[in-house]
Amino acid sequence: MTARTGLFIILAVTLWRIVMLHFDTTDFFVDEAQYWFWSQNLDFGYYSKPPMIAWLIRAMTEISGSTDIFWVRLCGPLVHVATALLLMQFARRVAGPKIEGWTGAIYITMPAVALSSVFFSTDVVLLFFMTIGLWAYFGLSEKRSVVLALVMGVAFGCSFLSKYAILFIVPGGLIALLLVPAARIAWRDFFISVATALIVASPNLWWNVTHDATTVRHTEDIAKWDQMQLNFGGALEFFAAQFGVVGPIVFFAMLWATWRMIKGKSDENEKLLIWLSMPVVLLITLQAFVAKAEANWGVSAYVAGTVLAVSVLTQLWPKGLRISLIIGGLASFLFPLAAIFAHQLVLPGGNEAMKRYLGRSEISREVGTLAKQAGVGTVVTDNRDFVADMFHTLRDKPLKIYSRPPAGFPANYYEQNFALPADVQDQVLFVTHNELTCTTAAPELVKRWQPADGYYRGKTINAYKVPAVCLRPQG
Repeated sequence: MTARTGLFIILAVTLWRIVMLHFDTTDFFVDEAQYWFWSQNLDFGYYSKPPMIAWLIRAMTEISGSTDIFWVRLCGPLVHVATALLLMQFARRVAGPKIEGWTGAIYITMPAVALSSVFFSTDVVLLFFMTIGLWAYFGLSEKRSVVLALVMGVAFGCSFLSKYAILFIVPGGLIALLLVPAARIAWRDFFISVATALIVASPNLWWNVTHDATTVRHTEDIAKWDQMQLNFGGALEFFAAQFGVVGPIVFFAMLWATWRMIKGKSDENEKLLIWLSMPVVLLITLQAFVAKAEANWGVSAYVAGTVLAVSVLTQLWPKGLRISLIIGGLASFLFPLAAIFAHQLVLPGGNEAMKRYLGRSEISREVGTLAKQAGVGTVVTDNRDFVADMFHTLRDKPLKIYSRPPAGFPANYYEQNFALPADVQDQVLFVTHNELTCTTAAPELVKRWQPADGYYRGKTINAYKVPAVCLRPQG
């Protein structure tokens, strides 16, 4: 495949995604709604993630003049197309023009890229900056350059500001420095890059210092390091999921390349790509073995991993590239359609296939109506999913929205920064899945209902009119 053909596929797939995004019928997922809300409250760090995704969304909504879901999610396909174009240049630097077109085409059609072009995530931004950083790094492995050292430092600093998963490539990178001569760059350039990356990352590092290491503590919590136990099933599940994340052919090719290295059949660049990718998969598989890991936690493996897979397939199994492109192309075609016909795609049990992206805004609109009927101007909830969507769906309503104050360390961003203030004494509308009791006043049940479809299908939701004092921690 020529570079021109690869470029055509990239642009065609991206155009399809953008057009289909206009007809999307799904709601924000809880994380997407949270990222949008962060973008309305700019900072150098947030409860569960570093700040880059919020900055990007804010830039997009400022440029478009709209905070609608379309404009937030548009960041996904636009950033991915930029990453694909940069990855082509990275592949050209590593293995020459013969894999340039295929690399861009394989990346843009990967299942994980197809999904995150519909539902925006931090992985999208991380991959973009990682690609720039690795492109500069391979350039430095060929020649000394202050400019490339600065580019690498800024890129990896921005990667850190995007998602801490960038750190997963460090162990493999250090091993490569010891074992692979091609991995070594000039000490001057190394120190320039490290210093630059630290300067770029320093605002978030300082934010963590001044906020009780909130993001670090949250990262430890979701990793479940306090609940370590041997979990063969979890490790196998994560490892198997990688065939779906990047596509079965691409992940197989990465494993094949690793076997070739063990057998002593790899060249220097191939070895370096392996050390910058496969150790990440190994580390997260180990994490899944002793605690917990989500399928996308290994995403930092797949910048170098994509180039590695395409290079190996080009040499040893060119047909595999075409098969991979067909699989990825099918995913890229179907995912946007699934988001358009989300209400019609119903599984045998009655649940929608995209259940977790449906029904959220409907609950928020119902809450807005109930607050008006109850004559209150303040809504409080103890549910992160509820409050995340309410802030976006009810953004134009004259309502004040808060999270219920926590009894201990905040469990999420809303409890940390938007808990019900102590000076609010009036009646509020409290929305919860739970029963509410109050020792100082009897809560008035405004409505109890079970949605018929979407994410909350069959779950009981209670809306109470209650004095604010009833919602504060007791004792």
